[in-house]
Amino acid sequence: MAGPLPDWLGWWSTADYHVARAVLQRGFGALYALAFWGALRQFRPLLGEHGLQPVAVFVARTRWRDAPSLFRWRYSDRLLAACTWSGVLLGASVVAGLPQAGPWWVPTLVFLALWWLYLSLVNVGQRFYAFGWESLLCEAGFLVAFLGSDVVPAPFLMILAVRWLLFRLEHGAGLIKWRGDPAWRDRTALYYHHETQPLPGPFSWHAHHLPRWWHRVEVVGTFVTQLAVPWLLFLPQPFPSVAGVAFALTQGWLVVTGNFAWLNWATIVLAVGVINDGTWAWLGRLLPFVPDDVPPATAAAASPGAPLAYVVVVTAVALLITVLSVRPARNLMSRNQRMNASFEPFQLVNAYGAFGSMTRRRDEIVVEGTLVERPGPDDWVEYEFRGKPGPVDRRPPQVAPYHLRLDWLMWFLPLGHPAGWFEVFLRRLLEADPPTLRLLRRDPFGGRPPRAVRAVMYRYRYTTPEERRRTGNWWARERLGVVVDAVQLAGGSLRWPPE
Repeated sequence: MAGPLPDWLGWWSTADYHVARAVLQRGFGALYALAFWGALRQFRPLLGEHGLQPVAVFVARTRWRDAPSLFRWRYSDRLLAACTWSGVLLGASVVAGLPQAGPWWVPTLVFLALWWLYLSLVNVGQRFYAFGWESLLCEAGFLVAFLGSDVVPAPFLMILAVRWLLFRLEHGAGLIKWRGDPAWRDRTALYYHHETQPLPGPFSWHAHHLPRWWHRVEVVGTFVTQLAVPWLLFLPQPFPSVAGVAFALTQGWLVVTGNFAWLNWATIVLAVGVINDGTWAWLGRLLPFVPDDVPPATAAAASPGAPLAYVVVVTAVALLITVLSVRPARNLMSRNQRMNASFEPFQLVNAYGAFGSMTRRRDEIVVEGTLVERPGPDDWVEYEFRGKPGPVDRRPPQVAPYHLRLDWLMWFLPLGHPAGWFEVFLRRLLEADPPTLRLLRRDPFGGRPPRAVRAVMYRYRYTTPEERRRTGNWWARERLGVVVDAVQLAGGSLRWPPE
């Protein structure tokens, strides 16, 4: 039964976040659909029955309480396909607004299903799902689940929870930079970032060649936005809206200059989710492309009515979030701050951060193959990846918000991160395994198995503007040496090196 709330509960609901709720629900519905679509295309060759790090092996050596997942019941590529297609369809239904048209519990059940299905992927995804934006998608999906439908008012407790998530996301990133690499404190970090970031975008070359004084201004702006502005989220309106606009603008610059999967887009959705309807109306009077009337879609926003069950459920969830926030809050205050960490296996309240250390040189592993039995120096041909640098004349592509998991882990290889999966990857190339080859941009052998493969280290740098004009190349590279000598398949096993 819905009805007016008691006077002492008048603060519980709000009629001033109609646009925010719509953006949060539809935005994360779209991101979930994208994430499940990516899993549909990549999970099987990376983690499936014949993958580089099979789920079944991981499940056999870990416990439920450490990584709860649907796939602990059983894993099969067919079940994986069913789950990912379900996620795509559920996310698309939210974008279309279908669950929001029903009772308050319909979008709740849809988002909880999305959260559980995606958590099930993350908790068995090992290194291929060990990114901060995975935890962010899980946590945000759980929060958005309790924003209700269009027939009930938005609960202010969940709006506050969104602000708390956005605070940890931005402030955690600022603190990890300030406490981490001295290049941030001496304002030189962005001399390197655009060139050495994991997956540069089509405008990263241009950003790198901006004047150095601009890069120093960028660092100062980063610290202002991530260390000072987040505190506005805890003040009355319009201060949270001002913070939301600032976050959205700065994240937009990161979208233009890099490829960080859906991290920046999720942050933009959260930032817009703290802007109230009054601010949208004010912006509409200033900017011609923003509507200056923000009417509620239903009578829900005009009335404080809410079902008692909805009030009880949301209040209980808010209390749970409060309890689980203790360790992440302590982490923010700690000198030994953890970056992109979860403190409980359901990833409901997490710690975030990015680029606490700055890579100053770009070393890339280039994988080569040959069809020649006894190859000479000119008989090796390069495999091309979809997003990471390869041929020097190829402009870095725009791939975000899509997440190229193999390309990202290839970036970590030269940094010394453990990579037991890489040996399996080389084996799959020698087998000309079709699902693995579909992860790549180009197989130079057209589906034929190569005689041997190897890995060569190169040091990459952006060309100068003069080099770019003269050669047309975006990159210049120097060969550092072979890091994995030529290997062949022999009786189903790798032979290092071939005779």
